[in-house]
Amino acid sequence: MAHTRKRVGATVLGLSAIAAIAFVPATPAQADPDIQDVKARVDRLYHEAEAAQERLHDARLDLADLRSDLNGLKADQERQDERLDAVRDQVSDAVVRQLEGEGIATVGQIVVSDDPGAFLDSLSTMSSFNDLQASLLSDYDTELAALEIRREATGARTKEIAELTEQLSAEKDTVDDKLAEAKDLLADLEAEERDRVLASRGTTTRAPSSVSVPASGRAAAAVQYAMAQVGDAYVYGAMGENAFDCSGLTMRAWAQAGVSLPHSSSAQFSSGPRIAASDLQPGDLVFYYSPISHVGMYIGNGMIVHAANPGTGVAVSGLHSMPYVGAVRPG
Repeated sequence: MAHTRKRVGATVLGLSAIAAIAFVPATPAQADPDIQDVKARVDRLYHEAEAAQERLHDARLDLADLRSDLNGLKADQERQDERLDAVRDQVSDAVVRQLEGEGIATVGQIVVSDDPGAFLDSLSTMSSFNDLQASLLSDYDTELAALEIRREATGARTKEIAELTEQLSAEKDTVDDKLAEAKDLLADLEAEERDRVLASRGTTTRAPSSVSVPASGRAAAAVQYAMAQVGDAYVYGAMGENAFDCSGLTMRAWAQAGVSLPHSSSAQFSSGPRIAASDLQPGDLVFYYSPISHVGMYIGNGMIVHAANPGTGVAVSGLHSMPYVGAVRPG
């Protein structure tokens, strides 16, 4: 009987434990890891795509420089061709004159001359002619060598342009692949979960009027433009009117103040003097990641406005919401 009571008691305790486990409510800690993992992966893909896009901008700037350099080299090569042709004609004329008798041996000229004494007086002139021939041949060799140097330089630039063009294509493919992978991850989530994933930490898309920015001078025009774009879409490579990437937004914003910036975050890092974080003023450009692949604009109170990513668009975020590198003051 005692044994039966123990067995029944054990059964009751077991059922109670099972019931307790069964009715433990699901907590966010159990559900969140998957979503947090997806969010982290999406954020990483967005950043990798942005880094590739910024490298694409850098490559395009380099390509423009190379093409300009190539055009200069080609023009220089054409001028060198013309100089070489002129020297070649002079050498050719000298050779023809030599073959026609101007180079008869001095002794022979003296023998046949009616006035050997007068001919001897002209030896210095003949010597000058021979010196001229030697000089022409030397000039020809020099110009030919110079032309070969320019041809090699032109060929090298042409090769660099071909390689850089191939790199541009590869970077564009990287951007597209990363973005497509992020979209696939988001497509697998329910709508509510997807919204949670796309909501960036420390980022808001508040209306521009809700943020007071005490900017002055040319910076005021840049800040005003950037803040007016809050809520606009993020599109890789875009620079307005209704969509931007990070460097496209800051480039367009400072253009309103008459300051020309390159469409590249790393290139913009050289657009002005470096500013310490403690001395930041509204309008200063702030840069993130190493190597630099993101830029925003400081608006005061420890906040920035920036084109964040395709899930967030143009938004207001905390200054240190991303790995901070440094800041510059354009203009």
